[in-house]
Amino acid sequence: MTHIDQEKLERFVGQAVGDMAAAISGLLVHVGDRLGLYQAMAGAGPLTAEELARRTGTTARYVREWLCNQAAGGYVVHDPEHDTFELPAEHGAVLAHEDSPVFLGGAYEAIASCYSDHAMLIEAFRTGSGVGWERHDHRLFSGVRRLFHPSYTNFLTSAWIPALDGVEAKLKAGASVADIGCGLGSSTVIMAEAYPHSTFAGFDYHGPSLEAARGAAAEASVQHRVRFETAAADAFPGTGFDLICLFDCLHDMGDPVGAARHVRQALAHDGTLMLVEPNAGNTLQDNLNPVGRTFYGFSTTVCTPASLAQPVGLGLGAQAGPSRLTQVLTEAGFSRVRVAAETPFSLVLEARP
Repeated sequence: MTHIDQEKLERFVGQAVGDMAAAISGLLVHVGDRLGLYQAMAGAGPLTAEELARRTGTTARYVREWLCNQAAGGYVVHDPEHDTFELPAEHGAVLAHEDSPVFLGGAYEAIASCYSDHAMLIEAFRTGSGVGWERHDHRLFSGVRRLFHPSYTNFLTSAWIPALDGVEAKLKAGASVADIGCGLGSSTVIMAEAYPHSTFAGFDYHGPSLEAARGAAAEASVQHRVRFETAAADAFPGTGFDLICLFDCLHDMGDPVGAARHVRQALAHDGTLMLVEPNAGNTLQDNLNPVGRTFYGFSTTVCTPASLAQPVGLGLGAQAGPSRLTQVLTEAGFSRVRVAAETPFSLVLEARP
């Protein structure tokens, strides 16, 4: 009979209960995000449940129960004397302000979509089949855009592109740029706004996302310099690009080596590939932390199934790390690869033919 260490058991029960509370509370964060509850609380000071309900067009009884959950988790602060709730400014940066570099509302939206898709995931585990990106709950598409958009807004043109050798000068003078796996076009539009003399092409195989991307370009008034086309990463049209970007998508591809090889062939002789991937170390031990835990979760539910649904089905995973990514790019024919920049969530590699 296996000996049970009672102290160890109690510690793990405490950990599991904490995760259980986080799991149900994550759904309520998504609810608060969808209903604009955090946005209404941001900067408003102490509010009663009734006041917050009036501000958001919701029902006070539901709002109060939601606020009690948020107070129990430390997301809002409860004043028992006046029975009010307040969202601290620091918490608002994470929960209410979409352009904040630490905004996480999109992550909760994407996670909620994964819960909806659990039946497909269970079947994939049993059969080994893949789950294509297009089969997921629609909140995955908007959630992923909102997850990565704050990083793109705050770092793409201010830090990541300047970290690439000679690329920013080309973009300011006028360059040709391709954004592969562009999705809803967030990264493409941000670059187009920053570099008015350059032209941009966004490619993705998911047609509905490209329709939204065209709308985003029109809203930003850059549609005359930006085009979006349906194309696979290993077959997009055009050559002579000065910069080709892959934002958080290479690991989702069935054949990342083949895609990177096509990218190399489409670059100008002095062109640059900017590869942005989820930040990770080179070993599992390096990634045993909350960020790694989160990305391994997305990798299990979204990224690896997407890769396995495509030809080759390499299943690179969202925590490949710089060494494995460099190996992929080298196999594709790139001769120079280096880590150019990083944030807690993102790893930026520069590759040259």
